[in-house]
Amino acid sequence: MIKFENVSKQYERNGIITQALHNVNLTIDKGDIYGIIGYSGAGKSTLVRLINYLEQPTQGHVIIQNQDLNQLSNNELRHIRQKIGMIFQHFNLLQTKTVFENIAIPLILLKEKKQIIQKRVYELLEFVGLGDKAHSYPKELSGGQKQRIGIARALANNPDILLCDEATSALDPQTTQSILDLIKKINEQYQITVVLITHEMHVIEQICHKVAVMEKGKIIECGNVIDVFGHPKHQTTKNFVSTVINDQIPIGVVENLLEIEGKKDNIRLFKLEFLGRSASQPVVNELILQRKVIVNILFAHMSEIQKNVLGSMFIQLKGREDNINDSIHYLREHGVQVTEINHSEIN
Repeated sequence: MIKFENVSKQYERNGIITQALHNVNLTIDKGDIYGIIGYSGAGKSTLVRLINYLEQPTQGHVIIQNQDLNQLSNNELRHIRQKIGMIFQHFNLLQTKTVFENIAIPLILLKEKKQIIQKRVYELLEFVGLGDKAHSYPKELSGGQKQRIGIARALANNPDILLCDEATSALDPQTTQSILDLIKKINEQYQITVVLITHEMHVIEQICHKVAVMEKGKIIECGNVIDVFGHPKHQTTKNFVSTVINDQIPIGVVENLLEIEGKKDNIRLFKLEFLGRSASQPVVNELILQRKVIVNILFAHMSEIQKNVLGSMFIQLKGREDNINDSIHYLREHGVQVTEINHSEIN
């Protein structure tokens, strides 16, 4: 559906060259909700503008539905753009136009008949839950309602692709959730491919199937959301994941561990990571009841991502060396990732 092949983008101003994108390779499949996350200046918005070719790459190819955008005429590009909807951070509604008129703009530009425009606009108002707001003006709406109107306008042309550039960052948490639910509904009901740009990891966690992490114009990590959340490799990714999954021992517990450093004979510290099936099995209970070790649970956290349970736990095991080793073998046999932590490394 969407493919970037060795794409780079440079800007030049007053003789100074800024490299916005570096050799980006990315494939977004039809029907995906694909999240692009990164801090400010990472290149996310530039990437989005290349999809609808509001910006052209300095190098490389952007391919939409098997068509290389660089090879298309202006008329062909216009046709491609008509099938790409855009949702903006600050709504971009015309304040002097009614809600009806704002949604109708793309259809008016296509010179559709009035009956078709009216039918489509009222369909969309009902879909986004604002059927009674057709004759209201943007100033009379809340932020969430304005974004729903922006979404309705983006859907007016029955797009194949929906681009969301920080679509929830100007909204409060409750309204954000309702907008994310609406975007998910759009994806499921219309099979529209969604590309979602954000700097908020909880947005990725809520609705995205796949994610790409950007830093300084490069994609540093990408894949299924559950895989990236479960096993982040790059430090930037780990920083993002830590904003929604707390998998670190609290400072107070660390201090207590340090206090007993000299008393740790036959005590070993482990981090356990659970994913999917392993998270639903009573493996820790089995250790306590059957494995002849003393289990001290220091800290635990569980999250649900794309209907998969992801969890982490820090435990101390006390007992004979062979019993501790047997316990670790048991955990790994049951799909738990086990990492031993040396007490000397905790500070």
